[in-house]
Amino acid sequence: MKIMTPKTIEVVSDVVCDVCGNSTVKTEGSTPEFATLKADWGYGSAHDGEQYEVHLCETCFFSTLASLKEQSRSLFMFNDEDNDQAEFGLQYENSY
Repeated sequence: MKIMTPKTIEVVSDVVCDVCGNSTVKTEGSTPEFATLKADWGYGSAHDGEQYEVHLCETCFFSTLASLKEQSRSLFMFNDEDNDQAEFGLQYENSY
């Protein structure tokens, strides 16, 4: 025989951007749309044992990505190799 008991569980209803403080829920009832910047520094690192997790809204994510692209571009500015930044970090793109 099964004995059923209702249980209450916690679910993520929103994620607030750690940079701008805005909600990452676009429309009421939808799931949060956010990016995560995460680091877990280990032995030998100057930050050994430190863990970081930053949640970013879409706007702050692409602003951060643009800043990282620019930093990469400036580091490799005088390299002989072609350093195309057009798809910097892009893993997959849906082609609807």
